[in-house]
Amino acid sequence: MASNNEATGSEIPDRTVDAAISKDYDLSHPINSTSGLRQGLTSYGDAHFSLFLRKVFIKALGYSDSALSSPIIGIINTYSSFNPCHSNVPQLIESVKRGVLASGGLPVDFPTISIHESFSSPTSMYLRNLMSMDTEEMIKAQPVDAVIMIGGCDKTVPAQLMGGISANKPILPLITGPMMPGSVKGERVGACTDCRSNWAKYRAGAIDVEDIMDVNEELAPTGGTCGVMGTASTMACITAGLGLLELRGGATAAAVSSARLRVAEQAGRNAIALLKLGNNKPQELLTRESFLNAIIVLQAIGGSTNAVVHLMAIINRHPKVAGTIDLKTFDEIGRKTPLLVDLKPSGDNYMTDFHNAGGMLALLHTLRPLLHLNATTYCGKTLGELLDTTPFKSFEYSRQIVRSLDNPLHPSSSLVVLYGNICPNGAVMKASASKNRTLLHHRGTVCVFENSADMAKRIDDPDLDVTENSILVLKSIGPVGNPGMPEAGLIPIPQKLGRQGVLDMLRISDGRMSGTAGGTIILHISPESADLDSVFGVVENGDRIVCDVENRKLSLEVEDSVLAERIAERKRRAHSVSSHGEQGTVKEPWLERSNRRGYRGLYEREVNQSHLGCDFGFLTAEGPEPSK
Repeated sequence: MASNNEATGSEIPDRTVDAAISKDYDLSHPINSTSGLRQGLTSYGDAHFSLFLRKVFIKALGYSDSALSSPIIGIINTYSSFNPCHSNVPQLIESVKRGVLASGGLPVDFPTISIHESFSSPTSMYLRNLMSMDTEEMIKAQPVDAVIMIGGCDKTVPAQLMGGISANKPILPLITGPMMPGSVKGERVGACTDCRSNWAKYRAGAIDVEDIMDVNEELAPTGGTCGVMGTASTMACITAGLGLLELRGGATAAAVSSARLRVAEQAGRNAIALLKLGNNKPQELLTRESFLNAIIVLQAIGGSTNAVVHLMAIINRHPKVAGTIDLKTFDEIGRKTPLLVDLKPSGDNYMTDFHNAGGMLALLHTLRPLLHLNATTYCGKTLGELLDTTPFKSFEYSRQIVRSLDNPLHPSSSLVVLYGNICPNGAVMKASASKNRTLLHHRGTVCVFENSADMAKRIDDPDLDVTENSILVLKSIGPVGNPGMPEAGLIPIPQKLGRQGVLDMLRISDGRMSGTAGGTIILHISPESADLDSVFGVVENGDRIVCDVENRKLSLEVEDSVLAERIAERKRRAHSVSSHGEQGTVKEPWLERSNRRGYRGLYEREVNQSHLGCDFGFLTAEGPEPSK
């Protein structure tokens, strides 16, 4: 007859655990505060009581002392019913837990805020830094040995990388994955490049309301992130380029696929393995070479312009890398890196095609001559060693989606950085997404919209003074000016021109553009127009601008003395309105931010400009300016 201990494994005494518990309550024995449940104890003035109380409450959830003696792997839960990009997070959490438990760890999930591009007012970018703060503080505050950060939608992955690097505990990102494409009348469609192209056709009268509603039903047929090389997919690929994702499917496996669940389970196993590495914290694991590889990937995939802002914010969180990479680095790398991945908006295909063609494994093998192979990856191997142990044999379909270095989709410089009197700190353009390449060297007369409301009011006015050769300028959509730097840089083609068949125009703004969008569009003008010293802020209708992409120039053809007069007059008027008020005059956000309450006040006062990443100064590795 079996003894009680033989009948139920839960009754078998674990002498090792018993010994550990007795040490926890041995007042003469100092508590090891570096790992597991014993780390970061709440301060009650008595460490043993703090641990005793912590165990009291964790046991309310049914945990045993045996379980609590295991390495604790935190899992960040960003599920939200407002976030279809994260609709699979509950399934991913269960898969991660399976991997952690199988490897001897204890998985514990906890929430942070969740941001979705289409459901965040005024913009998702406005909340990115808040999410990074939430991520950083929750990682630091809770007794976790490593953390798996589940994210997908545009700003969540950057926010998690920013917060994770600042918290500097072992971290592994887990991407939610792209959605599948839909079909309309036998033609594949997907969010959100096809959202924009079909909407442009509707505005131009090429399709009717029934057609556009049919498209609306099929653009996002499954959960997951946008199925093209938009910002979400770009950040997934960049994260793999940093060496933080499994290469075969970590960036590309569809959100609704079983492959994505297996990626999640492996992430759980990888988190335990990460704890065994010597240099397992992000500030040790990630080096300058890691970020240079990420920028090479960005250029090779024709990635989102948003990624430039996000990468600068992530880089400037890293104490050893901040200050060693700037916008010029992106441009220098772009000149040497061809566009290889044939995905919308620069190409024709979808993320499912990229995954089926070999995904990031195929791309990194192709890019091998350009990469810094000594960069360390999540598994402790260098990138070169990891590629050696994960061979990939290209095949015909793969070569159609991931081009070879000698047969690129675009020879170089998918993303370019421009400078000039209108943007002394830089501006960014996805040259590969231009629909009219003659506009890459263009001189035209400016049609100015002072803000988004002004644009909405006048863009379709039949009397708008604009031709196909005009340059459309939209101000006041920068980090402070809006606030939150909305994705309004894709200024619509004026309706009267659209109906004449005009498909592209040179458009310039201090805002952002969705990575899913295409066109000849210059973004991230720095400093933004809200800055009272900004030349961009005093551009007027009828001025002429020259864009010369080959020479990286963007210039306003107005005499310096005239610009100085305009800036001085703008400052005089702004301070007058701020001090005394003038009926019918819009107040300047650059001045009004000093008295703004709440998170908006914090955001507007602390956000830096786009060339630095639009992060809060006090969150960067350098920290706040002494004057602040």
